[in-house]
Amino acid sequence: MDSVFDTIAGLPIHPLVVHAVVMLLPLSAIGLIACVLRPAWRQRFGILVVLGALGGAVAAWVAAQSGEQLAARVGEPADHAKWGDRLVPLAFAFGLITLFWYVAQRRSESGTGAGRVLGIVGALLALGVMGVTVLVGHTGATAAWAGKITSTPSGAGASSTATSSSTPSPSSTSPTSSSTTSAPSSSSSSALTLAVVATHKTQADCWAAINDKVYNLTDWIGQHPGGAEKIIGLCGTDATSAFAAQHGSQREPNERLAQFLVGTLAG
Repeated sequence: MDSVFDTIAGLPIHPLVVHAVVMLLPLSAIGLIACVLRPAWRQRFGILVVLGALGGAVAAWVAAQSGEQLAARVGEPADHAKWGDRLVPLAFAFGLITLFWYVAQRRSESGTGAGRVLGIVGALLALGVMGVTVLVGHTGATAAWAGKITSTPSGAGASSTATSSSTPSPSSTSPTSSSTTSAPSSSSSSALTLAVVATHKTQADCWAAINDKVYNLTDWIGQHPGGAEKIIGLCGTDATSAFAAQHGSQREPNERLAQFLVGTLAG
């Protein structure tokens, strides 16, 4: 059953179905509030609001299921998963209240009684749905893009690089400059022992050894999708087995890890 929510056409289902959630739920929430405030609109838009609310609830459930499958591949972003789990029951409650409101309004031409009460409850739920949907989207975007956006657009960087390379300075053509450029940095080539790594064991100064290499994970603590605690527990240690158990040979975690390389681990 779980594999149904894993991938489609080679792409993870989760980021695809999330688009339905962030469109259907807020739109149907706004639609219900509008129909409650302007009862004359319910005849024209009421059924669309109901369909949007129920469709959004189903999409939220599928997103939660597919999110668990994606987490098994790339790790689980803790805050995003927490808010996603909260959204599912809230979305279904909103969808059912919206349906009951529509049925009650259809039965009562005056729009009084149960229909009015359900409309008020539905409007309150609509506000909650919009708020939680925003939090789900924000935490998901943070988990996906934190640490990947640079302060300078790639086009500007490329332009400045091209300009500097097209106007070589005298020093850039000298043998001394050439040899300096080709030399590896001391931080990436220096051999470090576990004793040295163990001295960097705090949240403010966090190093870890993984697969015979040493990484400075200090900046990654606040960005880790699975929560800061999982990284803090690795500070000052050989975290090879912990990293392999969580990520194995997954491409994206290994690529991110490479950004924090300090040097090699001395044998």
